[in-house]
Amino acid sequence: MIEYADLECPYCAQANVILCQLPIRRIFRHFPVVSKHPRARVLADAAEAAAIQGKFWDLHDSLMDDQGHLDDPHLWQRCAALGIDLERFQRDRRTDAVSERVERDFRSGVRAGVMTTPTLFVAGQAYPGIPHADLVARLR
Repeated sequence: MIEYADLECPYCAQANVILCQLPIRRIFRHFPVVSKHPRARVLADAAEAAAIQGKFWDLHDSLMDDQGHLDDPHLWQRCAALGIDLERFQRDRRTDAVSERVERDFRSGVRAGVMTTPTLFVAGQAYPGIPHADLVARLR
């Protein structure tokens, strides 16, 4: 399953609760909707910087679990709690490689017709919004 999501999106957080319970392989793609979620791009860059240290899903889940605390001081606290090297994290999240990765994900979503977050692709078919019961049953 390919998942286009925004790390500041409350609907993506609700979808994450459902998706974490399913026996599926998730391929995450960033789709930061900065017009609605001003920290979405910063958080996408942060998640990719965490990925360099093997901690993408750890940071992803931490952000999705507590969207009330997404500002930088809380972000650094999360990273420290997850065992992320903060100096390297700070350096990596500002690199062209991280920025290009997030931008590439976003452009691929636009090309695929993503209009909202979350949007899930299963067997090439798009399912926008929080996964409904029929889709969840199909993914079990």
